[in-house]
Amino acid sequence: MPVDPAIAVMLEQINALTAVSVREADPEFLREADRRLRTLGPAPAPIEVGSVQDTVVAGPAGDIPVRVYRPAGAGPHPTVAYFHGGGWTIGDLDSHDLVTRRLCRDVEAVVVAVHYRRAPEDPFPAAYDDCLAVATHVADHIDAYGGDRDRLAVAGDSAGANLAAVVALAFRDQHRPLAAQLLAYPATDFEGSYPSRAEYGEGYLLTLEALDDFKHLYAGDDPAARSDSRLSPLRAASHRGLAPAVLGVGQYDPLRDEVMAYAEALRAAGVEVFARVYDGLTHTFLGLFALSPAADAADAELFAQLEQRLAV
Repeated sequence: MPVDPAIAVMLEQINALTAVSVREADPEFLREADRRLRTLGPAPAPIEVGSVQDTVVAGPAGDIPVRVYRPAGAGPHPTVAYFHGGGWTIGDLDSHDLVTRRLCRDVEAVVVAVHYRRAPEDPFPAAYDDCLAVATHVADHIDAYGGDRDRLAVAGDSAGANLAAVVALAFRDQHRPLAAQLLAYPATDFEGSYPSRAEYGEGYLLTLEALDDFKHLYAGDDPAARSDSRLSPLRAASHRGLAPAVLGVGQYDPLRDEVMAYAEALRAAGVEVFARVYDGLTHTFLGLFALSPAADAADAELFAQLEQRLAV
């Protein structure tokens, strides 16, 4: 199937821009460029939720900014700790505000969005440590959030989905209950070789060069270190006992094959899995629902699958 027409127009605009080396650029330049790219296309309609509060959670290196979205209806509600994408380097609470608002609305969940420390200023394990600290805090203070300790989930997109997957592994190892994990196009293997990386590594938003650069900035280049399961959840010694997983990835995403490899590894370990490759879509589709009806439908399905796993 060809690339979704609405996304194809956006790709033409982006591919016409002068490429910038992620590895060599000033990270603040990259972050500002990302903010500007997100203004391409129509302005999405606002998504109303019950309330939004910016606050902090104590972390291993200081306060971690979080944004708490609450549904309009009375609780108790499920709670979702959400980790934004951006190659562990870009992205913030504002870049993913539309996604987290929709997640709150569609799932009727309290969403705690996390602004973890980013590379290259704070390389691995800073982002992992911050995400685990916030998820643990939320679990330990669930009455202050959704109020239902049996309906806690982690979620994220891209690098954030990688972080959600490794936090789910940590919760399993610490014998902490977790009801579900939503992983939208996660990086699951820093070291492996997959055909989709070569097939879709140029011209489809996430390039293979940028992917390699983001990994370098976050975790360096030592193969032994990059095989750590806190970076490469696919390489964990065991996936048995993990929370039920919802995975989605676009047909034209260079991460497609490692996402589906992770889904198969979870299934082989007896984990309940929903996994879908979405025809015509690329990386970052979770935030493109205002631009693309196909992305909108994919988001709706993924959030509905998460809602089912968090139902009373």
